[in-house]
Amino acid sequence: MPESIDLGGIAAEVIRKRIKHVHLSVYPPAGHIRISAPEHMALDTIRVFAISKLPWIKSQQRKVRAQKREAPRDYIDRESHYLWGKRYLLTVIDRDAAPTIDLQHKRIVLGVRPGTSTERREELLDAWYREQLKMALPPLLEKWEALMNVKTSKVFVQRMKTKWGSCNPNSHAIRLNTDLAKKPPECLEYIIVHELAHLIEPSHNARFVSVMNLFMPKWEYFREELNNLPVRHENWDY
Repeated sequence: MPESIDLGGIAAEVIRKRIKHVHLSVYPPAGHIRISAPEHMALDTIRVFAISKLPWIKSQQRKVRAQKREAPRDYIDRESHYLWGKRYLLTVIDRDAAPTIDLQHKRIVLGVRPGTSTERREELLDAWYREQLKMALPPLLEKWEALMNVKTSKVFVQRMKTKWGSCNPNSHAIRLNTDLAKKPPECLEYIIVHELAHLIEPSHNARFVSVMNLFMPKWEYFREELNNLPVRHENWDY
């Protein structure tokens, strides 16, 4: 069972794991706090650590609470969807054939069998967005790996709830959020540079900032642009 600690009026959930260090996470939309901690670490020790991070916790809570959120999608005719920052209207066509998705002028045309559920329509759109992102990646990776003199071992594209991307400096693998295909192209490029920079400097310290400044001087502008865009509506199960 998860434990709970009080951080001066702020509740935090504690999850025990087979790990060596404490990890703090703040989840949208309400700023729920989860602390992953080693199995045998004393609760008082965890609390002292979390209290030392209160300014960061409160800052993250303000950010996630202020983040704009998309309205829930029903995947029906004339519903707004986005690709590379541009708005398209969804057109659903019922036909007795395998599912298809086509981009036609200002429409995303989804062909499905009659009676296809909302959940299945969502799955089809998510898979399509994943393919759009995968097609956009090769030239960007080739460009920035050469410029930054780094090399990824593997790039995963997947649905991510709390991050636009992540990097494992040990394996040289990076992960990118499928929803980046909905955002302006410069946002994807910024996230790629950000994750590749972690192959040079794993943490977000001054050296990391200097790497970002060197290779993408306007990176803070792109970060702000991305963070001001609405994120996917999610049903959160903590």
